[in-house]
Amino acid sequence: MNTIHVNDLNDDRLSLYIGYNEPQLLHINEPGPGAFIAETPMVIERALDMGAVPLSFFVEERSLDTDTVQRLLQRAGDPVVFTAALDVMNHITGFNLTRGVLAAFMRPPLPDPGKILSSSDRLVVLEDIVNPTNIGAIFRSSAALAAQAVILTHGSSDPYYRRSARVSMGTVFQIPWTYFPEGTDPVHLLHKYGFTVISMALVEDAVPITEPVLKRDKKRALVFGAEGSGISEKTLEQSDHKAVIPMHNGVDSLNVAASSAVALYELFTAARP
Repeated sequence: MNTIHVNDLNDDRLSLYIGYNEPQLLHINEPGPGAFIAETPMVIERALDMGAVPLSFFVEERSLDTDTVQRLLQRAGDPVVFTAALDVMNHITGFNLTRGVLAAFMRPPLPDPGKILSSSDRLVVLEDIVNPTNIGAIFRSSAALAAQAVILTHGSSDPYYRRSARVSMGTVFQIPWTYFPEGTDPVHLLHKYGFTVISMALVEDAVPITEPVLKRDKKRALVFGAEGSGISEKTLEQSDHKAVIPMHNGVDSLNVAASSAVALYELFTAARP
């Protein structure tokens, strides 16, 4: 293990951790694979479980010899490990949530959309959701509540972004996901692969999620849209069903992350054959 102690965050060797924003990391090696940063031991462990290739670790010096960090480093083979004192690492935004360890990984290739569509019966679709916290929370619910895969439109935030991966508790590395091919009509493609498309939307002709018709077909794609703007009119017009969670006390809707948990439980977990 090659351990390098640093005293200055301006050290060029730390550029992956502090020199690039996440969209830049995504494209850093084009046409080769990009990179992503994972934080917290659980997230890093799940990235390793998926087979993601670590490029280096950045560890707070007091955490280096803990059993948890040593186990991660052992699993990673012979990684380069940067260490720094807590007061140095505190300059990295969000360090207080990393539990002393960050890791840079090479981005793995995404699955082919056709492979996911042909091998899944319970699919989550995210249309132009840009908030990384919501992305991460929806992935966590998807993994926990019987979704088999997630497909996103290109207007959505990247699930491998550091905050998304952390909020998801690393489930972005456990559940298959990819993007719809650019230039394709998502609902048309879903129908082509035999999916019944259910859009979660606060519209007049939406039915409660408890309606039996929503659970009738085996192949179901559950669509969620962004906060505020919601699902596009085109997607709503093409959907087979529009569904809503009944509300009380004058509340009209839930945050998309919270609504995803309720809808997934009702339409995927509770409805499993």
